[in-house]
Amino acid sequence: MTINTLSKEIKEWIMTILLAVVLVLIIRTFVMDSRIVPTTSMVPTIMPQDRLFVEKITYRFSGLHRGEVIVFKPPAQSGLKEDLIKRLIGLPGDTIEVKNGKLYVNDVAQNEPYLAEPIQYSLKKVTVPESKLFVLGDNRNRSYDSHEWGFVDITSVKGKAFVTYWPLHRFKVW
Repeated sequence: MTINTLSKEIKEWIMTILLAVVLVLIIRTFVMDSRIVPTTSMVPTIMPQDRLFVEKITYRFSGLHRGEVIVFKPPAQSGLKEDLIKRLIGLPGDTIEVKNGKLYVNDVAQNEPYLAEPIQYSLKKVTVPESKLFVLGDNRNRSYDSHEWGFVDITSVKGKAFVTYWPLHRFKVW
């Protein structure tokens, strides 16, 4: 192999590696990201140490919907710094209330088969303000969420849970 051939091959490898790095950065920034869930706030839906992909595009075009599992930057009043993953319960204008172990959205009791146990707290009726969201963890009695620190800015949403990919026996497409 000549020096010219070796030099050309090294340049091709460098360009391939640089292209791969740029593509990964673009995908992670704008399309999809991977997360490891650190807490029990979404049990039994998502277990601690589950790994999931979060997609960052469709909600920008089709909007957010009640019941979706979203990733967002926590509000300042929570005192938290790391992104959170919770279930979207209330959209702007919705009324939210918890009484007698049941969640009510717009005065309608919600069927929540993903909960492991009934809710053991009450929440007086609140109305979700414009440009805000109300989120709860599926492990309602052990989740630090909107019932304690209030609303989330819509602009703080980073994406929606897309696929739980690890561990394999918990694989789930959302």
